[in-house]
Amino acid sequence: MQVTETLNEGLKRGYAITVSASELDDKVNEKLAEAQPEVEMKGFRKGKVPMPLLKKQFGQRLLGEAMQETIDGAMNKHFEDSGDRPAMQPEVKMTNEDWKEGDDVQVEMSYEALPEIPELDLKSVKLEKLVVKAKDEDIDEALENLAKNAQDFEAKDGAAEDGDQVVFDFVGKVDGEAFEGGSAEDYPLVLGSGSFIPGFEEQLVGVKAGDEKAVTVTFPEEYQAEHLAGKEAVFDCTVKEVKAAKAAEINDDLAKKFGAEDLAALKTQISERLEAEYAGAARAVQKRALLDALDGMVSFDLPPSLVDAEAGQIAHQLWHEENPDVQGHDHPEIETTDEHKKLAERRVRLGLLLAELGQKAEVEVTDAEMSQAVMNQARQYPGQERQFFEFVQQNPQMQQQLRAPIFEDKVVDYVFELAEVSEKEIDKDELQKAVEALEEE
Repeated sequence: MQVTETLNEGLKRGYAITVSASELDDKVNEKLAEAQPEVEMKGFRKGKVPMPLLKKQFGQRLLGEAMQETIDGAMNKHFEDSGDRPAMQPEVKMTNEDWKEGDDVQVEMSYEALPEIPELDLKSVKLEKLVVKAKDEDIDEALENLAKNAQDFEAKDGAAEDGDQVVFDFVGKVDGEAFEGGSAEDYPLVLGSGSFIPGFEEQLVGVKAGDEKAVTVTFPEEYQAEHLAGKEAVFDCTVKEVKAAKAAEINDDLAKKFGAEDLAALKTQISERLEAEYAGAARAVQKRALLDALDGMVSFDLPPSLVDAEAGQIAHQLWHEENPDVQGHDHPEIETTDEHKKLAERRVRLGLLLAELGQKAEVEVTDAEMSQAVMNQARQYPGQERQFFEFVQQNPQMQQQLRAPIFEDKVVDYVFELAEVSEKEIDKDELQKAVEALEEE
């Protein structure tokens, strides 16, 4: 076998590989010799079939296997000897297309090598960790929101307003005939909740207890019950009560509604939850600062194929964000801009750097962490969790999509431990501004 370098420009590599006909023949004979003891053929005892007959019977089939294995072996040996790591799957093709049995095999292999990543002094990185404590007013605000969510309704005199609860009986009719599922008694409807057909709740604004009102609406064209879709309906409504919303009192009873032993315990839970939210937001700010610092510390050649692929993905994602009505990929070709490429270069550079740091630090994603990630993702498909688990098990690309962010966060935590980190206590408004600044970049 002969391997000759044909291209070495930047990260681009090209090689011509020649596998001689005699090498292939030796490989085929080797495979036949391995199989011979188990082969049975009419007129011969098991393991006693002559080699020439075996070659005539199976040689053609084994020749393709031998060719593929020999080329794969040459590629693997090349990467072991050179130390190159291809950025993407190498492109391999035969160059003597008129090849026939007995000819040498000539193959061309090309790829982009991953660059050498320079060593970094991570202890020289200086970062600021924002710390936000939950204040009493923050806890009180959260308690008030909980009380609103746990609101009760009490009877009121006068007309129903938006936000009030109307308790009423109704009978719905289409073309003068009552339809199945269109009637109810003592139904409690909160006006403005949007839980009824569009246009229904607005017509109940202003009703009083004892009123009778005919509400006319048109079912949406995409309504789930096909026999009602697009049709006009009249609902004869009898109002029983009108109730005004009343926030629940902030006391031990409210706390118990939310699973706490008493109000003090609920406040502690709220404080812990708020500070966990603040810590998560502060970590995002600190992570961005770290990535900015690392990006300014390194410079190396980037594989063009990775940059182009990332730029295309960025352009595609941004296009869909600007055109949310287009769900699939049936749209015009999306061109990448210099801005897309600039962002892609940063992402590829940082991705390669973090991968190198993680490899050297022996950072690994555990089975437990992967299982948790799969479970979190599966919750988005209620009732289809089992199918999602099976899909992930059979899809290495999906596994990598779930593993990559976990790996990145673990590498970031590793760098946080080595970097010089100082704490700065701020309030939640300052933290909010810092988070908003991330979103603007």
